[in-house]
Amino acid sequence: MSINLKNKQEIIKAYGSNEKDTGSTAVQVAMLSQKISELTEHLKSNKKDFATKRGLLMMVGRRKRLLSYLKSQNLEEYRELVKKLGIRG
Repeated sequence: MSINLKNKQEIIKAYGSNEKDTGSTAVQVAMLSQKISELTEHLKSNKKDFATKRGLLMMVGRRKRLLSYLKSQNLEEYRELVKKLGIRG
């Protein structure tokens, strides 16, 4: 269920400033979005997996906090990231 190394490197390459940029807000949000989509698919078939549901809700909250931070720091980068990921309407 976790992101494998190849997918992780692709996300870092797509959203980071270089190959070693794993800590920037955009990369963190992109990785959380990938994990959220994987867990959502898991929960569609396993409706009673409440521990995973709790983890999913915690990830959604963390992504929300990171996006609000990015919005306060750099509005243009925030808009670009949201558009690229296809989240928030």
